[in-house]
Amino acid sequence: MAISSAPFIHPLCQAEFRKCPFLSSKPQFLPHLLRFKSQRTIHASSAVTLESGLNTQNEQEIQVDVFSCPICFEPLKRKGPPGLKISAIYRSAFKCKGCNKFYSSKDMYLDLTVTSGLRDYSEVQPARTELFRSPLVSFLYERGWRQNFRQSGFPGPDEEFRVAQEYFESSKGGLLVDVSCGSGLFSRKFAKSGSYSGVVALDFSENMLRQCYDFIKKEDTLSTANIALVRADVSRLPFPSGSVDAVHAGAALHCWPSPSNAIAEITRILRSGGKFVGTTFLRYTSSTPWIIRPFRERSPQGYSYLTEEEIEDLCTSTGLTNYSSKTQQSYIMFTAEKP
Repeated sequence: MAISSAPFIHPLCQAEFRKCPFLSSKPQFLPHLLRFKSQRTIHASSAVTLESGLNTQNEQEIQVDVFSCPICFEPLKRKGPPGLKISAIYRSAFKCKGCNKFYSSKDMYLDLTVTSGLRDYSEVQPARTELFRSPLVSFLYERGWRQNFRQSGFPGPDEEFRVAQEYFESSKGGLLVDVSCGSGLFSRKFAKSGSYSGVVALDFSENMLRQCYDFIKKEDTLSTANIALVRADVSRLPFPSGSVDAVHAGAALHCWPSPSNAIAEITRILRSGGKFVGTTFLRYTSSTPWIIRPFRERSPQGYSYLTEEEIEDLCTSTGLTNYSSKTQQSYIMFTAEKP
């Protein structure tokens, strides 16, 4: 996720963008299946009845999945091909063993929001969240929008990825969740690196996830990668406590309705020794002239631009340790660890 404007960020650069194509929801990406190594499998020797897509008449394989219910956080039971590949999840049905709610994939992403499957109720989020659900903004994000971040000190995706990989060194080989992944710019880099057993590209925006899928289809190196697309709320992450090795949040924290709730959730799902790495825009830094600071104070209607001290305070208050950060102009990359 990213931002549209800020007092210290120039308007979107004048670039010539291609016409936004129709975002198809038809499944076209069908890579080979591979069992995700962190899944546990339960073999049922008798008939199992699970309603709505999980019904069986013969011996079946029901898996306790890496995902959990966003309502009660109980692990989900999965009927279908194992693994984190997009095609495997698309062909699977998920049921919470606690509250019995069903979850299914749509447009090649798995919807694990609390409101998933509701027919009559729809929930409107703050303007900064709704902005990124727009098809136009989702289309422009990697086609000029994010390139404009350099004017505020962001070093660029390649350098950001390189430093993040250094921070994640002890988490390599495990499960990485890229929260607020947007169109999957970093999710795809993490998946292509081959450093992780699986990568979950997670965002609240349906259109960002569709864009991510469109990019994945165009990259042959991702056709066999363990990468899954999941729609979820960063304040209700659909993973069991202590089950994730690494969490990345690129240019995201300032977009969250409640950064404190989000970081508390990230802390909950991280295993002991797991790493959280994030980047965001700072409200101001220690070098910002004092006369300018009042004009950059937080507004309840705007983005949650924080200071270096506030970000560290949030991380440590949720129990994370070994906090460190790097700043450049209004850009900060920070990391912390679950003890």
